[in-house]
Amino acid sequence: MSQKTKIAGWIAAGALAGALATVSLQTVARGTVAPLPLEELRQLADVFGIVKSDYVEPVDEKKLITDAISGMVTSLDPHSQYFDKKSFKEFREGTSGRFVGVGIEITQEDGLIKVVSPIEGSPADRADIKPGDLITRVDDTAVKGLSMNEAIKRMRGEPGTKVTLTILRKDENRTFAVTVTREEIRTHSVKAKMVEPGYAWLRLSQFQERTVDDFVAKINELYKKDPHLKGLVLDLRNDPGGLLDAAVAVSSAFLPEGVTVVSTNGQIAESKATYKARPEDYMRRRGNDPLKRLPATVKTVPMVVLVNEGSASASEIVAGALQDHQRAVIMGSQTFGKGSVQTVRPLGPDTALKITTALYYTPSGKVIQAKGIVPDVMVDETAEGSPYAILRMREADLDKHLSGGAEEEQKDPELEKEREAALKRLEAESRKPASQRRTPEYGSTKDFPLQQAIAKLKGQPVKASKTLTVRKPTTKTE
Repeated sequence: MSQKTKIAGWIAAGALAGALATVSLQTVARGTVAPLPLEELRQLADVFGIVKSDYVEPVDEKKLITDAISGMVTSLDPHSQYFDKKSFKEFREGTSGRFVGVGIEITQEDGLIKVVSPIEGSPADRADIKPGDLITRVDDTAVKGLSMNEAIKRMRGEPGTKVTLTILRKDENRTFAVTVTREEIRTHSVKAKMVEPGYAWLRLSQFQERTVDDFVAKINELYKKDPHLKGLVLDLRNDPGGLLDAAVAVSSAFLPEGVTVVSTNGQIAESKATYKARPEDYMRRRGNDPLKRLPATVKTVPMVVLVNEGSASASEIVAGALQDHQRAVIMGSQTFGKGSVQTVRPLGPDTALKITTALYYTPSGKVIQAKGIVPDVMVDETAEGSPYAILRMREADLDKHLSGGAEEEQKDPELEKEREAALKRLEAESRKPASQRRTPEYGSTKDFPLQQAIAKLKGQPVKASKTLTVRKPTTKTE
């Protein structure tokens, strides 16, 4: 095992219980500690003492300290977070692909909980909770003022119990309650099928501990059905991320051995790393390399990768690596732009700190943070276009996001007009029956981007988008 693997034993891209993140679990203590600002620490102690002695009612000392830590960490960026005993356990469960809850990936916005996306097939998905929905109450508790950890705790519970979520759906200008029954979420992160003879579709919805084994099994099933595949569509739409080693492994399946998949760079030495297409960089546990079971032709089969604004973190690593090495054509819309690395440092046996320590880069050195992966071919969601793409949240929209060295976007009056027009279209759409509003299922015969991907693989004309544009950073003005 390499020294890099010893230091960063568990690396993830995406957060399944909270904001999208790239996470490295560090089990090695830091060698040096920066000098402490003693005067400011004295002030903190003084405030603690005054609150404890003078506040109108008794306060819980442990809660005061926990809240102080949480406030300090969450003020840094959208992805740094303090884990107490329960939330740390839930975080680890999330990366295994099994946990009890309602099945949503979330972030925070203006003190509320914002849905990034429901997990496919989960109670939240069946209740038609949508990306962009704001959760304002969990049962009788207002979310405003709660930390994300506290909100997550209230949504988690025992299997079979119910939780009522109050939803603010801005695009429909309404608030409503949804009662959801908690269940054990067993996310199946890999789906596959033959679209037509010679052409296959392989979907990854998350990057989890079992993803690589399931990925290998599904590819072998496809090749068993058709040993002479002419083309493969790798679908990463709305994939919020997961384990980085799984992303490196999936990339390595299609790339020449030893080429760079992704690199990271930060202030401390252990945050500077390069991950290549080799077993030592994607195998966290001893055992046989699962990629050895793949057919050799998977390295050369023509490929299209589908992405959209919900493709984040680990999925951006895969798309960026295959794009830079010219191994696949990337199609769809500009991705989320989650390109920062969070290190999870245990603070004891049951608590930990997740803190941003680095940015990651594609093999050619492009930064993804707040920009994302720009497809080679822009393709709309439907034959009628992508009327609501302008409303979708990206990393650059999150409060306190890191810029990645690029200038921030400034408000464009034309974009604001587009948003207003899209909101009006959504308002009209919301009046239709729910059955007519649900978007076509990925992989179905009505999946327009998939149809265009197959056309690309066949060398046929592709209906490229005439409306989707790249969101570029512009000069920041005061």
